[in-house]
Amino acid sequence: MSTQAQPTGLSILIPVYDEEATIYELLRRVAAADVPLELEVLVVDDGSADGTAAEIERFGRDHPELVLVFHRHPQNRGKGAAVRTALSLATRDLVLIQDGDLEYHPKDYPQLLEPLLDGRADAVFGSRFLGGPHRVLYFWHMVANKSLTLISNMMTNFNLTDMEVCYKAMWRHVALSLDLQSERFGIEPEITAKLARGGWRLYEVPVSYAGRSYEEGKKITWHDGAAALGHILRHRFLP
Repeated sequence: MSTQAQPTGLSILIPVYDEEATIYELLRRVAAADVPLELEVLVVDDGSADGTAAEIERFGRDHPELVLVFHRHPQNRGKGAAVRTALSLATRDLVLIQDGDLEYHPKDYPQLLEPLLDGRADAVFGSRFLGGPHRVLYFWHMVANKSLTLISNMMTNFNLTDMEVCYKAMWRHVALSLDLQSERFGIEPEITAKLARGGWRLYEVPVSYAGRSYEEGKKITWHDGAAALGHILRHRFLP
């Protein structure tokens, strides 16, 4: 499908929940990213109970040159809900999802954007399994990720290596066409399934990954993996 040749800029969509310790540094890294586009940063605090909101506001005061849009959900609804809110506020031609912790580094933005900017892709996923540096952590998380990706590929006929990856970039009109509905981590298989259903051109590029332990604040659990499987099947067999 055809896309615009010259994007007006890049909207970074950041869902965040209880990330007081990391969000300021993450925003600093986003602001310093080496991209040839005007940045718009949209942070949605998904009902944090710690000082996350204060840290976001502090960064905004310290960096008035950055276009920073901050929205708060009055209660926790889930990553998908926060991504959908951020997307509804985005105004630039390209959008990119960025988690609020420090597991994914904005230094990888250039390779994520390249297939979009040169006209090869409508959407681009990062991959933690294509050779980028990564912290060595949980074996069974890797097994779960690869299993969910395999099942997703069977349903979509894609050949992805990392469907559950955070880094998903695409043209904003493509993202809006997906009519996303998920509230929690089901947003990942939903995006993938609807890109396949829409016939959009998808690329995958290696990204680095500094995974964190549960003691360091990791939130996703086996319950979310089971829910992801349900989302994969639902988006394959239900309209």
